[in-house]
Amino acid sequence: MPHVGLSLMPETQFLQASMPLFEAGDVGAVEWSFDTGWKNGVSEWLTSLIGTYSEAGRLTGHGVHFSLLSADWTQRQQGWLEKFKEEVTRHQYLHHTEHFGFMTAGDFHRSAPLPVPLLESTLKLGRERFAQLAAVAPCPMGLENLALALSVDDALEQHDFLEKIVSPSNGFLLLDLHNIYCQLCNFNLSPAELLDNYPFHLVREIHVSGGSWEPTASSKEPIRRDTHDEDVPAEVFSLLDYVLPRCPNLEVVFLERLGNTLHEHQFVSFRKDFHTLKSIVANG
Repeated sequence: MPHVGLSLMPETQFLQASMPLFEAGDVGAVEWSFDTGWKNGVSEWLTSLIGTYSEAGRLTGHGVHFSLLSADWTQRQQGWLEKFKEEVTRHQYLHHTEHFGFMTAGDFHRSAPLPVPLLESTLKLGRERFAQLAAVAPCPMGLENLALALSVDDALEQHDFLEKIVSPSNGFLLLDLHNIYCQLCNFNLSPAELLDNYPFHLVREIHVSGGSWEPTASSKEPIRRDTHDEDVPAEVFSLLDYVLPRCPNLEVVFLERLGNTLHEHQFVSFRKDFHTLKSIVANG
């Protein structure tokens, strides 16, 4: 059965909300977004927690800011890669993942990862960049699907793009179900339309989270965004039920929630989401 865990956040609110889960031994694995620690440092309690799960072989690494599909190779990316070479020796990671898309548009929409259409040139770029990451990592390297899409066609072909990027490097996929939920809502798609051709055999990790609705000036309908700042919608738990039997190589499922969005009155619902997630995986 896959391990069920938490995506670690550095804020004290996250520690307060999640500590009863750790104390009860309920958290089977943790994911650490290591490049967030490069800039802001890592607290003593978080360092200790990461070390504990590393020693137990239950730690996964997640990169956010590499920007896989940026058109130009920059000094920033070179610096990121050099730090990644150090990071992979710091802890015992089960595997590493990175985001699909690019993140070099400044503060556009609060630094959300932006999509790229599937073209021969972008596929070549994606394969080259992913191969660079896979060559550094001493463990399997994966890629996470994106919530944003430019069109229905872009949403429908994203899984094909992901598979074509990772396959030459023997990579895997991180299936983020709230990102899938965003596309279902924003493009009025059914789970079958979006997921029936998904390469589930490549999925080793799943993310489950909540998000928010944002009004738009050009449409009467709000946009669903992967902001990790609310409880998990029932529809996302239903998606988990839908995909679990289809993922034969799944190893771990994580609950995500930004630490600075957790307030004391939300601690109980956060833990309730975790227990719901654990129950679904146990019965899946």
